[in-house]
Amino acid sequence: MSTPLSLSPSAPRGPLRALLYSAEMARAFTLTTIGAVFALPAILRLLGQTGAISVVAGLCLIGGAMLLVRRDEISWPRLLPSTLLLFLCLALASSIWSTDRGRSILGWLALASIAFLAVAVAHVRDTLQTVRATGDVLRMLLGVSLALEILSGILLDMPISFLGIQGNIALGGPVQGIFGTRNLLGLATVIALITFVIEWRTSSVSTGTSIFSVVLAGSLAFLSASPTVYVVALGVGLATGVLTLVRHTAPARRSLVQGVLAGVVLVGGVTAYIFRHTIIGWLNAGSDFSTRAELWDALLTLVELRPVQGWGWFGAWDRNDLPFYLINSMVNDRHASALNAYLDVLLQIGWAGLLLFSLFCGVALVRGWLVASQRRSVIYAWTPLITVTLLIESMFESFTLVGAGWFMLVLCAVRAGQSRSWRNRFQDRDAPTGTVETR
Repeated sequence: MSTPLSLSPSAPRGPLRALLYSAEMARAFTLTTIGAVFALPAILRLLGQTGAISVVAGLCLIGGAMLLVRRDEISWPRLLPSTLLLFLCLALASSIWSTDRGRSILGWLALASIAFLAVAVAHVRDTLQTVRATGDVLRMLLGVSLALEILSGILLDMPISFLGIQGNIALGGPVQGIFGTRNLLGLATVIALITFVIEWRTSSVSTGTSIFSVVLAGSLAFLSASPTVYVVALGVGLATGVLTLVRHTAPARRSLVQGVLAGVVLVGGVTAYIFRHTIIGWLNAGSDFSTRAELWDALLTLVELRPVQGWGWFGAWDRNDLPFYLINSMVNDRHASALNAYLDVLLQIGWAGLLLFSLFCGVALVRGWLVASQRRSVIYAWTPLITVTLLIESMFESFTLVGAGWFMLVLCAVRAGQSRSWRNRFQDRDAPTGTVETR
């Protein structure tokens, strides 16, 4: 949890301002926002693009009004990380040389609006409250997903096409739930498992609720049959073990241990790359990886034409625009992303964008990791572990550039920056921390 603020000496005047200022409104906004971004695939199928835009725009208006009411309690220099601001500026500037300026601007608005929602949540709720809200939302969405899969695959024995549910649960999967794809469901289950365990360790919910939640998320992770789940789960498990070791190391030796572990991670990464084909075969993910390898080869061919500035920011691919239809033509498929967030950034805004994106992710991870290793409460482990999850997933999917993945990445970056930022040295010890104490 971030250091609580003292509330403004004078309460807001007027019923609307009082409502926007209230703890109940902050909680409702957080629950609704997290629910909306995770359920965005279902909202798009049910309401269409116009409906989804309306939902996000409405939440942005409410979030902006809440920040405005709390403006005296927010440290504006720490409103969002500098690396995030630079990345957003470059993405917007890329519309100048984009192959379709209008679609680039729309893609940037989607990127910026989800980022703004994450910033708003990070500044009206502390870490424990954010974890609790995320847990409540994911419990509900995973429960609904399982119920719909049972309805489709067992009770009705037919797909629910308008939600993208294929009804394969009786066959052992793969299942998608309301998340649209098995890989997105898999990512949601890993985030949920981390959140549920943190809830249990902090006694935020009852033991029975924790056990039910972990079983629910674990079952859907298995039924998703997503090969990326196993890779992400292994990476998060290793990160958890390392973080636990660091947290139990004496402060005087902590830097040495961190340096040694960083070297081990580097060697492990190189080894994993050398034996990548063996690992892929062990994970039984050969066909998935071969598809990705073919796509990445075609993508890199287009990158060579615009290596520095890229083709312009679009976010999710529009298959009718350059360079995406050329890539799909080369691989004879209909991909909606690069299936790799880093390569997607490289394609769209070049090496400059990839450098900024990597810096943004790296700073978020290091800040969150250092805070979690130095503070006693286990609640601080949530931010770096979610960040690790997203960064590993980014090697196989582009979820961290859109929707819930991007929201969680920005949320973790802002949360880590509130606790550890270079701007702290320029502020008085009693200056606002950027997180409002809510009841």
